Amino acid sequence: MITTEQISRARLGVTLSFLTHGFIASSFFARIPDFKTRLELSNTVLGFCLLTASLGVLAALGPVGKLAAEKGSAAVLTKASYLLVMVAPLVGLSFNAISFAATLFLLGVAIASQDVSMNTHGVTLEQRADARYLGRFHAFWSVGGLLGAIIGGLFAQFKVSEFNHILLVCIVIAVNVYFNNRRFLDASVDQHIYEEGAAKKKRKPRLIFIMGLLGLAGSIGEGSAGDWGGVLARETFNASHFVGTLPFIAYSFTMVLGRFFGDQLATKFGANRILQVGGVIGGVGLATGLLVGGNPGIIFGWFMFGIGLSTVIPLLFSAAGSMANKRFQGQISPAEAVAMISGISYFGFIVGPPLMGFLADAITLRWAMLVPALLAVIISASSRIFTSD
Repeated sequence: MITTEQISRARLGVTLSFLTHGFIASSFFARIPDFKTRLELSNTVLGFCLLTASLGVLAALGPVGKLAAEKGSAAVLTKASYLLVMVAPLVGLSFNAISFAATLFLLGVAIASQDVSMNTHGVTLEQRADARYLGRFHAFWSVGGLLGAIIGGLFAQFKVSEFNHILLVCIVIAVNVYFNNRRFLDASVDQHIYEEGAAKKKRKPRLIFIMGLLGLAGSIGEGSAGDWGGVLARETFNASHFVGTLPFIAYSFTMVLGRFFGDQLATKFGANRILQVGGVIGGVGLATGLLVGGNPGIIFGWFMFGIGLSTVIPLLFSAAGSMANKRFQGQISPAEAVAMISGISYFGFIVGPPLMGFLADAITLRWAMLVPALLAVIISASSRIFTSD
């Protein structure tokens, strides 16, 4: 019997895991220009190095999902949290492109390991408490990401070396990890024991794959909003440096806001309804901003797009975990379902930026951004294919 106190402690533990995960990732990515300068990397070589981080993520997702199912998400999460704070400083020791790429691959593995296990533990908490938490967890990831980017920028401004910066961050977070790992539920709570060979014989549910495609559509939108808002404002509408940051700031604000309140809204109205309405708000809002044009139009579009996309990934994870336990019990575990959706969704962050760049050269960036708007509407239209309630 899991007590209310255990649920509350585990909620705090998972919240801090999301917060620190976002903090480490963003504080590192804020220093990418410094790595590029110090290692004398061309744009092409830097792109290849960053791709290895994505490959590390993709390589780890499947095995970590299976491991979390067999050992329990808490058992994997406690070890993955230490793995991340041990691997991240190694990137700061890079001395050439090869070492940079190799350590980034390891960083990708560590990031994915904590990501899958903490999302799975969050899904387990939802099921044990019969409540929604994932939206709020992801909101704290966004808060951690924002704080990490700010801290990373300050370290860069004061010319602190990348290694010293990441090492200091990881030492502080390692102290938190030591105490935080005691807060999770027991690993046995969500262990899934299959009969020998059973898991291999059964095909993964097609519905989980389709949900992954919705996550892919959402991640293409998230990546596009983050990468291209400032470029569009500055190069198309001649925004100043400060005004050029406002689309992304507006988008980030509504993403955090939507995730903080998404759980309550989904509980009241249902996940399907939230995705349906959110997709329309995001898609139509972004398209309207692009059609109106000008910096006010772009800021409005990104503001509405953040509202629409904010709940997509958390609600998909939550729904996948619920389906794995109810509709597809014995066929796929919640951990494997989360890993499957993560893997398909993450691919959007890989293909999104180059896809938008290609379309921008072909039809201008302003009209290329109608693609993410269309994908948001597709998410809305497709939301009825599943129910997580």
